[in-house]
Amino acid sequence: MATETKEKKYPISGNLAENEKFFIEHAGLNTSFDIGIRKLQVLDFQVNMYFLNGLCDTKYITEILKKITSISDDEVDHIKFKEILENRIVNQSVSKVKSLDDAVDQLLSGLILFFIEGIDYALAADVRSYPGRQPQEPDTEKIVRGARDGFVENIIVNTGLIRRRIRDERLRYEIMQIGERSKTDVCVAYVKDVANPELVKTIKQELEAIEIDGITMADKTVEEFLVHQGFNPYPLVRYTERADVAANHLLEGHVLILVDTSPSVIITPTTMFHHVQHAEEYRQAPAVGTFLRWVRFLGIVASIFLLPLWFLFVQEPSLLPKEIAFIGPNEQKNIPIVVQIFLADFGIEFLRMAAIHTPTSLSTAMGLIAAALIGQIAIDVGLFVPEVILYVAVAAIGSFATPSYELSLANKIARLVLLIAVAAFQLEGFVIGCTLFVLLLASIRSLNTPYLWPFLPFNAKALWQIIIRTSVPGAKLRPSIVHPQNVKKQPK
Repeated sequence: MATETKEKKYPISGNLAENEKFFIEHAGLNTSFDIGIRKLQVLDFQVNMYFLNGLCDTKYITEILKKITSISDDEVDHIKFKEILENRIVNQSVSKVKSLDDAVDQLLSGLILFFIEGIDYALAADVRSYPGRQPQEPDTEKIVRGARDGFVENIIVNTGLIRRRIRDERLRYEIMQIGERSKTDVCVAYVKDVANPELVKTIKQELEAIEIDGITMADKTVEEFLVHQGFNPYPLVRYTERADVAANHLLEGHVLILVDTSPSVIITPTTMFHHVQHAEEYRQAPAVGTFLRWVRFLGIVASIFLLPLWFLFVQEPSLLPKEIAFIGPNEQKNIPIVVQIFLADFGIEFLRMAAIHTPTSLSTAMGLIAAALIGQIAIDVGLFVPEVILYVAVAAIGSFATPSYELSLANKIARLVLLIAVAAFQLEGFVIGCTLFVLLLASIRSLNTPYLWPFLPFNAKALWQIIIRTSVPGAKLRPSIVHPQNVKKQPK
């Protein structure tokens, strides 16, 4: 409604001085150094070109200006000047703009605008050239074999990477702008005859309902408006920086959300098991992929339950069978075991944060110092018992083996809560804590999708494909959880 009001209030005038005054007052012309105007006299008409330095490709602008200025030398027909000028704008994307508000929005997006004396509309040409990097393999989703191109911060490049893999006329990209001030481009991607229309409609409605100054934190801000996560630590959408992973999910019936300035794409809807899959499993033989998946599952389970279970055995050694009665500290320290575990766990978290913020040239030195401090020296001075370091390290490795960074952090929080429960109530605390943990996961729904599907509610065929990495010819049906319109991947 606000946009309609602005269009009626600020129409484009045939008087170029009035239009220029609007740009001075509302866009910062003559104040902001990156917003410029070039005034041309073509035949008997004045033409004003507005541009934005930094987001425009100067080579394209120069070529267009050459064509426009040549009109005075080549043409004499003043009556058809508008048509002649529009034809001389040598660009594949030229559109008419009829309101000053839309003109400002397009200018600030990187388009150039041509205002013609006596004409009540402007011509917008897309000559954008956003600063950014070239597609390269994402650091968080590296694989041994496979494509090395990943998403970047340019939404146009990202849509192109997907379109290159799905050359289907039914692939749809619907774009909108979110943020009253940032006006960030957000694109909803889906395959028309595969994706559930109700899911597409719901996502578009949620996005259109966002009212905020700006989404400078890009996809994360969109996610919080979309799924209303609150203080639930478990991720309700999946992020990927790999174009092949995104394309594969599109063909399964998922809906993607691409946000300009973000190198990650949001996949919806997702379950917990979507977060434990990795592209490497599908780049190897089914047997090898299954082995890698089981190892990864083992690491994820260890990252949650290993430390609480070991601490339970430390507190109640009678629960241990005789064959593994050696488990547990052989010596007592002045610091309680649970405090040692928390100190070591937080120490590893400090290291992770430091590794992110430490320059590459200093990361090796930091790793050596950390290994000495948290490792042998901490044991020698009596701060930790060796087994605490061992099991905390195994749990940390399990966290690093989790494909989803968001899921690994949520599992860390669950592990610490279970440790507190075991410290307070021993065996009863462990059992009740695990039960509440499973109930919490079972109660979560992401866009009306059960979080533990296909385990709860149970679906044997789907669960088998999660446990076993089946071959592509054997996976003939799309996952039913996304309610695809066309359930078959293969015609036979």
